[in-house]
Amino acid sequence: MSSRELILARVRRALADAPADDTPYERAVERGYLREHGRRTAEESADLLAENLADYRALVHRCTREELPDLLARLLAERGSRSVVVPPGLPADWLSAVGATRVPDLATSTAAELDRVDSVVTACAVAVAETGTVVLDGGPDQGRRRVTLVPDHHVVVVRVPEQVVASVPQALERLDPARPLTWISGPSATSDIELDRVEGVHGPRTLEVVLVSGH
Repeated sequence: MSSRELILARVRRALADAPADDTPYERAVERGYLREHGRRTAEESADLLAENLADYRALVHRCTREELPDLLARLLAERGSRSVVVPPGLPADWLSAVGATRVPDLATSTAAELDRVDSVVTACAVAVAETGTVVLDGGPDQGRRRVTLVPDHHVVVVRVPEQVVASVPQALERLDPARPLTWISGPSATSDIELDRVEGVHGPRTLEVVLVSGH
């Protein structure tokens, strides 16, 4: 008897006296989960998002729509960025004050080429306040997944309040599962067996999130 057959035999013996139940899986277990934990205003949700992002060591900034171009220019200048990846659908005025060389998001770009780019600026699909998560779905203003994983510095713009939801269930309702979803909770980080934190292993070492209001 193989290991598989042995395990299945044990399962059958364990279920031998269990009554037959043809209830479909999706209705077999009651899932009365809360859709959000507490009631918050749009401003309170944005505050919670900022708090949780900062707790994950992301750098959080706030500005109005009019202030966004100057803020992005300052963030890239402070980083010393001489080149920045620009998704094709990113609003042109966002980087109107930026002097860095624009690198287009091309299908032919290699990982080595992207690794030489200093920064990437994108929008997002949605942001989750309770988990401090920013979700990308590969839309025109976000670009291919690799442009947000290879460069070491990622600046992502979140429109407040329309792109901020309280919880993961609410975010899922806005997302298309057929799209390439990337869920980001802070900069890339991992720990070895000694619990030494290392950042930038499988994504940007520095994540900056701009919460922009006034749209």
